[in-house]
Amino acid sequence: MKIGVIGAGRIGGNAARLFVAAGHEALLSFSRDQSRLEAAAAELGPRARAGTVAEAAAFGDVVFLSVPWTQVEAVLAEAGPLDGKIVIDTTNQFGREGWQALPGGATAAQLNQSRIPGARLVKSFNTLTAAFQASEAGRPAEQRVVLFMAGDDAEAKKVVADLIDDAGFTAVDLGGLADAAPLEAPRRPGALYGEEYRPAEAEAAVAALRAGRPLPPTPDYAAGA
Repeated sequence: MKIGVIGAGRIGGNAARLFVAAGHEALLSFSRDQSRLEAAAAELGPRARAGTVAEAAAFGDVVFLSVPWTQVEAVLAEAGPLDGKIVIDTTNQFGREGWQALPGGATAAQLNQSRIPGARLVKSFNTLTAAFQASEAGRPAEQRVVLFMAGDDAEAKKVVADLIDDAGFTAVDLGGLADAAPLEAPRRPGALYGEEYRPAEAEAAVAALRAGRPLPPTPDYAAGA
């Protein structure tokens, strides 16, 4: 699969590395230092290259959007039309003064979908740090780290779930874009954001959220159990 990575920094660059290792192609874009971007692509081997934001958008069957929140609108304008594209949205609503409340109680995923109405947006890869994702990808099945996702397009979510698996994680579906708040910033009681889950505990947490019950206690895996 061809994946256009818009924002090849910590989250996007790590995801690109995992996708390429799984056999996908990647076009990396959006950097203040084009030579560094080209070097990063070269490190990934012949299935990766660097380009512009518009080139990444055109290249990808899937577009991986991983840019600072304050730059999302400008980057999407630079990307051009994304009609029909699956967009993996990793962004979190942190502005210059920290976490930003969104108008009308919308989730960040809903807001970004409204910015690209023709795209098939799936929110994921945003709940855990890049360093954690880099170090913990590819555990044995029962110990795999969960990456939650939310989206309104079932077909798009199936594609993203397969990419999550290819990257060495387990996908757990939280629901639609309107349900995405628990996996969005900030870290807080009753949220999935910033917490490590494994598959069984993650499914129990999602069931609790859907039933309107409090989340079960967050598992403590600090001892490496």
